[in-house]
Amino acid sequence: MAAWTDISGIKQRIEASSAEEITASYLETIGKSRINGFTTVWDKALEVARGIDKDGNSGPLAGVPIAIKENISTTGLSTTCSSKILEGYVPPYDAHVIEKLKAAGAVILGKTNMDEFAMGTSTESSCYGPTLNPWDIGRVPGGSSGGSAAVVAAGEAPLSLGSDTGGSVRCPAAFCGVVGLKPTYGAVSRYGLISYANSLEQIGPMATTVADIAILMDVIGGYDHRDSTSINRENTYIDSLKEDVKGLKIGVPDEYFGEGIDEGVKKAVWDAIGKYEDMGASWKKVSMPHTKYALASYYIIAMSEASSNLARFDGTRYGLRVEGENWHIMASKTRALGFGEEVKRRILLGTYALSAGYHDKYYLKALKVRTLVKQDFERALADVDVLMAPTMPTPAFKIGEKIDDPLSLYLADVNTVPVNLAGVPSISVPCGFANGLPVGLQIIGKPFDENTILQAAYSFEQNTDHHTKRPWEVA
Repeated sequence: MAAWTDISGIKQRIEASSAEEITASYLETIGKSRINGFTTVWDKALEVARGIDKDGNSGPLAGVPIAIKENISTTGLSTTCSSKILEGYVPPYDAHVIEKLKAAGAVILGKTNMDEFAMGTSTESSCYGPTLNPWDIGRVPGGSSGGSAAVVAAGEAPLSLGSDTGGSVRCPAAFCGVVGLKPTYGAVSRYGLISYANSLEQIGPMATTVADIAILMDVIGGYDHRDSTSINRENTYIDSLKEDVKGLKIGVPDEYFGEGIDEGVKKAVWDAIGKYEDMGASWKKVSMPHTKYALASYYIIAMSEASSNLARFDGTRYGLRVEGENWHIMASKTRALGFGEEVKRRILLGTYALSAGYHDKYYLKALKVRTLVKQDFERALADVDVLMAPTMPTPAFKIGEKIDDPLSLYLADVNTVPVNLAGVPSISVPCGFANGLPVGLQIIGKPFDENTILQAAYSFEQNTDHHTKRPWEVA
């Protein structure tokens, strides 16, 4: 078992031995894995680590291993979005975040499992089979970045990158007991991220500690001219990590503690808010009345964008191709065989919502609701510094429990999708346990105010021991 450690600890180990030895240790652990977190292990990882030992790279992540979600482009390493339709696809370019990781000296271990095209809450829709939760292998790790969270929780990688369209970083972070950040929309370039829903998704870091999240954000954040949604705004995240929340004003939205929230989850989150009060923060209840419409708005917008984005996968350019008498038959057969059931469902629903007779009734109305949800956040955050709520309404559920009930799976995202509609930053940090499984505290901030939520999460982490719990020690 590779050590459960952070960037600082890994760097000390590298100084005492070598980056190659550290990388080899993680590769050995991956080779013994039983959680199906990695889809591909990079055969050049040791070669890169040797080069770092030889050249003396002084970057902030020099020699530090990292895992990458299957929908982020990597030169020379397959990027399939866990879909048969992209089987064998190897990108000819790196995503912006990969360029920055390589410049910082990080060692890419491989690609991690995910829900097909990032559509899901459980990592069960992958063509590679489901990833298992290290806390209980009979349960899901969350999704869609389930592989990225699970490998960190299992000690198979100290860091990972995921993508968050409606909670896909925060959900698995909560279910697997790690830290996951959904940055402000535009804070991290999406260049090289294979799109599910362009106006909602963001690449986000996952790690065992808040400090590592801040370090990763310092590496991957920043402006990129190739992404028209990238914001040219300077920020340093690691400097925000001060163990002090005195005077912090916390808003607690009633709507996030409503029907369907597990009692054990409620208790863990309220205990966490009480801990903040003990540390000198104050809290008050706030109302976000349009939250009840957020889920419907999100899925209409996300599915509509997905139906447009996924039109490019037709067997003509890359990936799977099933021959037919003409282009129409070839494309139809390719998409029928290549896409999984959930992806097909979302394409059909999105196409329906965008069709001539229903565009105004569904898609346009969903966009209007999105504006109302965004205004809820603006009003709530005008009087407080952060909002706090459960990340997920329940602990991790059993594999197979909800996969045949799409509506039940969609409802699991009730507390995470409003954040993506509003484009604000949010972090999930471990705050306790319910039925022996991790619970995530969601801390939501103002646009581009990652520093405040990172400081709040860091202070909580430093005054509790939830982040030090290991699945193999607790089980």
